[in-house]
Amino acid sequence: MATPAEARTPTTRDWHTEELPPTPQRDFLIPVERWVEAPDAVRSLGADLGIELVAYKRRIGDWLLWRAGPARGADARYAAVDSRDLARVFTFRLYPDGTGEGAGPDGASHPRFRAWKESLRDADA
Repeated sequence: MATPAEARTPTTRDWHTEELPPTPQRDFLIPVERWVEAPDAVRSLGADLGIELVAYKRRIGDWLLWRAGPARGADARYAAVDSRDLARVFTFRLYPDGTGEGAGPDGASHPRFRAWKESLRDADA
């Protein structure tokens, strides 16, 4: 059985942007403190929600996906950072009831996480 993401052992090495893996890591997590080039917007992603752990999830095209909080059932916020321009960051707020909101690179406001991720995917098409 897979270990829940938040319970995985944090990596002890530092990671540069180009080293962040394309797929989710199942054996460990990469906390934002270990990302050498992390922008402040990602470092403080969960601060207003009282969430300290911000962890790397995966790549979606050229976008680096990070999350503060659990994947479901509680407050969380995702950030997508353009790996070519680290100042370009879009966020999605996920509420405990499963609803959410976030602007995507397409300029639209998305009420569903899936639609927000699709806007990231399609931004590079």
